[in-house]
Amino acid sequence: MVTSFTFSFDALLACLFPLALFAVVLRTSFANLRAWSWAAARDFLSLRSLKFSAHGPFSQEKAYQSYTQYSRLAGLEVATRQAMYSSLGRAHKRLGNKIGYPAKLEQLRYVTDINATITEGIAGLAAKEFGLSETYAGHADLSRVRESLKHFIRDWSEEGAQEREKIFRPILDVLAAVNPLERKDKRILVPGSGLGRLAWEISQLGYDTTANEYSFFMNFAFRFLLSAETTPSINEHTLRPYAHWFSHQRSNDSLFRAIHFPDAVPRLTLNFRLAESDFLTLSPPPPRTQPDTSPPDFAWSKSDAGDVHDQKGYDYIVTLFFLDTSLNVFETMEHIHTLLRPGGTWINMGPLLWTSGGHAKLELSLDEVICAAEEIGFVFQNGSGDGDGKGGLGARCTVECEYTGDLKAMMRWIYKAEFWVATKTK
Repeated sequence: MVTSFTFSFDALLACLFPLALFAVVLRTSFANLRAWSWAAARDFLSLRSLKFSAHGPFSQEKAYQSYTQYSRLAGLEVATRQAMYSSLGRAHKRLGNKIGYPAKLEQLRYVTDINATITEGIAGLAAKEFGLSETYAGHADLSRVRESLKHFIRDWSEEGAQEREKIFRPILDVLAAVNPLERKDKRILVPGSGLGRLAWEISQLGYDTTANEYSFFMNFAFRFLLSAETTPSINEHTLRPYAHWFSHQRSNDSLFRAIHFPDAVPRLTLNFRLAESDFLTLSPPPPRTQPDTSPPDFAWSKSDAGDVHDQKGYDYIVTLFFLDTSLNVFETMEHIHTLLRPGGTWINMGPLLWTSGGHAKLELSLDEVICAAEEIGFVFQNGSGDGDGKGGLGARCTVECEYTGDLKAMMRWIYKAEFWVATKTK
């Protein structure tokens, strides 16, 4: 009898425990109640959300989930704004009606639907190329989707040209100084390549270029541009990338403005590849032994296009706004050193905004980064400048710049990015 009672009590606890957890979540997150669908609640109660816990924040599954959920989640944000407006008193609501605020919210809903045509296209291509057909349990990351959409503007629109010029030019000038006849035998790796514009520009100079990106939020978006199926021509697509951010806006016309992209159409070629993997897992390419005739591919390829000295490793590694994403910047710089051939060159441009969510093992000052790099085996090019070229080609300098900035906003976030050229000597 005792055994039977114990079994029944345990069974009762097993049934009530998920309900108790559900009640706690609703109590602590009541503001997000509108975002719960019956399917989400059912998944929670069955603990299905634990099924895919192995998928990381930048994985194919997480990115696919987020792109497919963009329309729903962005729509819920619009509904929240409308609900907050409806909570105003009569007098303030009349004032809001007079200045057209309800129409502004309806316009937000409209442009959200327009943006969703891009995210749906990205998700559709990802599903086709990777066989992704299931919406995975767990939270979608709306902020990373929006970050990727803004990168379309920064990397691949005419509006982003001014920002690109500021941070690309010092890098491209160094590479353009190399004899054009020698470039095809020079291998360049661009880790943290994002939507790939800098890497593509380098390949256009004639270098054998590999763009390396770990985040599938970026990779899926870049593939959307690389595919002739989804992006057959220049300015094929339109986004309203700033519509969700009501702060620092001068007008609604500026807030909801349409921006066309891409201003150039990238394609993979024999000298432009995409390595979709963690930078720290890459190996140095082998020495060049014969011409590379392999077809362009997304996969990491240990192809035999190499340097004229028949040495293992890259001739250049170019890091743009990359170094400060490291969990362990020592490990990152050591791996840059490992991947370069003897005498190879590291070109860097970027700030030191340690943005690893508090998980970085160390957060260095610029002086500490330079000192550590020298200890690892880099020699920095002599000379210094202030970003105007007076310090000489490749001289260390500080460049004031933005990153995915809104040209028409009332606010500017200015980085003082550091540019340097360093050589592997040991």
